[in-house]
Amino acid sequence: MRKKVASPNVADELLPGVSTALLQDLHLLTRTGDLNADARRKLKQINHLIHLLRPAIDDALARHPEPAVVDCGAGKSYLGFLLYETVLGPAGRGTLHAIEARAELADAAAGRARRFGHERLRFVPGDIATATAALPPRLHLVTALHACDTATDDALLLAIRAGADHVAVVPCCQAEVARQLADADVDDPAARALFEHPWHRRELGSHLTNVVRALALEAHGYKVTVTELAGWEHSLKNELILGRRVQRHDARAQERLDALLARFGIRPALIRGLDTMPRSP
Repeated sequence: MRKKVASPNVADELLPGVSTALLQDLHLLTRTGDLNADARRKLKQINHLIHLLRPAIDDALARHPEPAVVDCGAGKSYLGFLLYETVLGPAGRGTLHAIEARAELADAAAGRARRFGHERLRFVPGDIATATAALPPRLHLVTALHACDTATDDALLLAIRAGADHVAVVPCCQAEVARQLADADVDDPAARALFEHPWHRRELGSHLTNVVRALALEAHGYKVTVTELAGWEHSLKNELILGRRVQRHDARAQERLDALLARFGIRPALIRGLDTMPRSP
């Protein structure tokens, strides 16, 4: 990959409709309008994710007069601003709610949205788990890009509890299941060999976390696709879990999920949260 894209060629790297002034305000472009290597990697991931989210947002726009999109663990809201500029802004309807635990980032993003006239881009300071009161009761798309560890589980819980039409998460670091595996009482020596060493325990724990997430979505009625967000040269954290709600519950997926949890003796945050919800008959 090139080290830097000079300002005359930057337009080739951007989605249609994205303001270069906004990208400079987000520090994704330099003051002279250049695109450095790190920012180019970020933009490539976000642009590709927007491309993959577009069918879900188009579906929500087609079926609902004012769709609600929620971006969990928004950080500096790169994704939120670019989604607004490329999809919701041109559509003239729909609201994007960005949840961010760090109040200073949420406040700065809210100020940026006001400066650029993004009236339907709103920011909710606080944890994902406690943000429900500030959100509309009906959600149409819940997304989270690189929400760390159990924050991705909080985003999935939010989507499942709200019965969101679509969900899309790109998990980041995830250590909880690896810690649970260290203390797991697993009788099967072949299964135990998979996580005997700390390195394997971290890798298996990360993989199991996302398998559990996909199965939990399926059990709650989502048709799930697991794919790669971008090439490994851009990020090692690039597993994308997409879900579209097609039914209320899938008993077979629930059976597979229960069997997996029992086999490895794990109980991740997502499952503990779902335990508080009544199961569909």
